[in-house]
Amino acid sequence: MSIKDWPAQTRPREKLLMLGADSLTDAELLAIFLRTGVQGCSAVQLAQELLGQFGSLRALLAADEQAFSLGKGLGSAKYAQLQASVEMTKRYLAETLQRGDVMDSPLACQQFLTAQLRDEPNEVFAVIFLDNKNRVIKYLPMFYGTIDGAAVYPRVVVQKALELGAAAVILAHNHPSGIAEPSMADKQITQRLSQALNLIDVRVLDHFVIGDGDVLSFAEHGLL
Repeated sequence: MSIKDWPAQTRPREKLLMLGADSLTDAELLAIFLRTGVQGCSAVQLAQELLGQFGSLRALLAADEQAFSLGKGLGSAKYAQLQASVEMTKRYLAETLQRGDVMDSPLACQQFLTAQLRDEPNEVFAVIFLDNKNRVIKYLPMFYGTIDGAAVYPRVVVQKALELGAAAVILAHNHPSGIAEPSMADKQITQRLSQALNLIDVRVLDHFVIGDGDVLSFAEHGLL
């Protein structure tokens, strides 16, 4: 049976319009993106097969072009469309942050950092530089490491803060292991950065550790 023959309330597109995007399953969302299925397979069935093949929606989104194009009904054009959708999401979250005081929207900050860092295969240490009203000046990935660590140099962060005229910063890094639990090294570098930045009157507002579906805030856990 074609999707067109399904009851209206069960068709992914109509369901989204009636109940909102958050009411759809991963397969239904992917089916809307795919638009059509292949011979003998509806868009929803194809989406279910692809999720089974890749293991999850996240794994599908993170696949490179070669791996993605091996999926049934996929190819370079679909890969380009999907990457454009992912990038639009990141830019939407970035614009949301830039509208006002970052500390007024901690969830938006966490969502933005998760979108930027969660799927990085190796550890990345990034900094959000803020003005004296806690508005975003610049988001900048600054140090790149291996799967279990990245060397962070406080002097480089201080130099960039001075260059940008920052009054405060938010630190962030991902844990490729997926576990958002700060290590002793994480706590030590946070202390070193706080001390170095304090010398130029730049405050460290928070340090987020990005895991797999989980985010830990140093500020919320009393670690700053």
